[in-house]
Amino acid sequence: MATLVVTALTAMPAAAAPGDSAPPGKPGKPTPTAPADSSFQKVTLDATPGEPLDLAVLPNSDVLHTTRGGDIWLNDAKTGLNTLAASLDVYQHDEEGLQSIALDPNFGTAGNNWIYLYYSPPQNTPLDDPATIGVNEGDAPITGTAEDFAPFQGSITLSRFQFDGAVFDLASEQNIMEVDVDRGICCHVGGDIVFDKAGNLYLSTGDDSNPFSSDGFVPIDEREDSNPAFDAQRSSSNTNDLRGKILRITPTADGGYTIPEGNLFAPGTELTRPEIYVMGMRNPFRIELNQKTGELYVGDYSPDSRTADPLRGPSGTGKWTSITEASNYGWPYCATAELPYVDFDFATGVSGDTFDCAAPVNDSPRNTGLRELPPVAQPDVWYGYDESVDFPELETGGIGPMAGPVYDYDEKASKGKAPVAWPEYYDGMSMMYEWTRDYIKGMTVTDGELKKIEAVVDSIITDNPIDMEFGPDGALYVLEYGDGYFAQNPDAQLSRIDFIGDKGNRSPIPMASGTPTAGASPLTVEFSSEGTIDPEGDALSYAWDFNSDGIVDSRELNPTYTYETDGAFTASLQVTDAGGKDRGRYASAEVEIEVGNQAPVVTFITPVVGQDFQFGDTVAYEVLVTDDQAVDCSLVTVTYILGHDSHGHPITTSGGCTGTITTTVPSGHNPETDDLSGVFNASYTDAGGDSSGPLTGSAEVVLRSN
Repeated sequence: MATLVVTALTAMPAAAAPGDSAPPGKPGKPTPTAPADSSFQKVTLDATPGEPLDLAVLPNSDVLHTTRGGDIWLNDAKTGLNTLAASLDVYQHDEEGLQSIALDPNFGTAGNNWIYLYYSPPQNTPLDDPATIGVNEGDAPITGTAEDFAPFQGSITLSRFQFDGAVFDLASEQNIMEVDVDRGICCHVGGDIVFDKAGNLYLSTGDDSNPFSSDGFVPIDEREDSNPAFDAQRSSSNTNDLRGKILRITPTADGGYTIPEGNLFAPGTELTRPEIYVMGMRNPFRIELNQKTGELYVGDYSPDSRTADPLRGPSGTGKWTSITEASNYGWPYCATAELPYVDFDFATGVSGDTFDCAAPVNDSPRNTGLRELPPVAQPDVWYGYDESVDFPELETGGIGPMAGPVYDYDEKASKGKAPVAWPEYYDGMSMMYEWTRDYIKGMTVTDGELKKIEAVVDSIITDNPIDMEFGPDGALYVLEYGDGYFAQNPDAQLSRIDFIGDKGNRSPIPMASGTPTAGASPLTVEFSSEGTIDPEGDALSYAWDFNSDGIVDSRELNPTYTYETDGAFTASLQVTDAGGKDRGRYASAEVEIEVGNQAPVVTFITPVVGQDFQFGDTVAYEVLVTDDQAVDCSLVTVTYILGHDSHGHPITTSGGCTGTITTTVPSGHNPETDDLSGVFNASYTDAGGDSSGPLTGSAEVVLRSN
């Protein structure tokens, strides 16, 4: 059953503290005040988004969103229909896949249809052979020689593609840039893309380093036989490497790029990459730009140590900052300019000197860049797991800072038909959001200085928000990852948060289901709109489109339809309240129908919840797949994920219905006190029917150490 959920809340905002100031109003107008949460409404646009990662709102308010597995989904703003716009073949070991999507700044004008993607092509990277049980050829060796590590050297691609409003032309790809990475080992390979008003492209890149053998502090393992991924000095603090950075380039007309003025290193500077604008980043998963001021907002993730250690350094520290000039933010030598780490010899286990944040030096044998680095810049906001003395507004919990969009108030959008635009109060405010704490905070920056942090729609649930963007209609579009690990989680969704005011008309809440939803043709499906309501109790009209062709097939509440041919179909229900589309509101829900093919059912025989488990164990797995066609066990994938708090890191992926996976021992964590889990996720995609597409089934088991 597909559902669309609308949340309307009545909670009032907290009273402003003495001395708090709102964003200034226009001359001659009163200073705006924060609206109550009850003036907003959350509308679900896609309740089955896959494993969602990034979104882009089009000029007509259609929305594109990506999944890690390589799919790009399109939500139609008028019909509510969700269709597959593209499917890329991507490499998916550890955290790689399809990462980010962004529109060309001139998209939709003068025939410009370019959309940018940051993704991991398969290349020739080794993968697991299901026939060799107990051996995983897709895992890079932990120790070895340069020759052993060489097969796992790959890259992540920044390219652009033509999009016609419905589908991508994958053959139109223009390659812009390659970012080299070490594959077959976790972690931090994500990236985000934004453009400034001059047309410069900013790309954030993670440090591509494994954090699980560093006791929750910094990965600076310089041992010759260690996998390079254990040393972030080769990436983040390397002036001759693109990882752990924010890059700034100017794309050219036929692919490729030039270098704008003002980056950290001028073109031609020895042992540097001129693309680098900001260095010393760990995992800057989300970045955003203030188009009016040029300020770049960055959220950078934290290492995992919950306590400081004088022999290693500070406890985990996340950062949010506003950047206006080329800078070094210190990783892996400093958490902030005032919180240095301590040098540590992984061969002897002996600590050395504290790093100098004013004059950091990269003396790693894997450093290919400058030895002496720029001084470390101080972020605007830094915080740990406990309540921050400096920024108590950020509360407590995990550490997953995300730099969100700046709201640009448009008076015309706020006065259109059935407007959803946020009010002037938020004009110029940047939305920082927290992936682990499920909130949005408004950051008011004036003349480059953070003046205020405040809760924004605090009563509206945003479940592990992984991306958000204001649309041309002034509403806030949110991609929610949900609670879970590297799969389509139950609470995952694409949603929109509308401002409707105190007396505004609210959208209906449609519910759509069908029985059965899969089977051989001809397939007769009984559809139902049971559960559909309108918040104001208005009369509702119903429009069913059974085969996604844009034609209304039925206006009954609970119609029946027979599918005569095989194929994959999306039945859409659009519900409109009594005001009609011009004055009222409408919303949609969907039901996926498969004719001629049934989704495989995946079940873990072993392991099972509750079985004896300790980190470091070699766990045997057996997966049962039942389907309406022959099952090919070589297509079964089983991924081991190290779960930590509400997030996880995929460590390795094996193939086959049976096999073994050796779990990791996460250094710096205590399974008795930290929220750790060993997560096993199995997935199988069948071959599809003669006229219907392939279907995927999955299962997950979460184990905790006894």
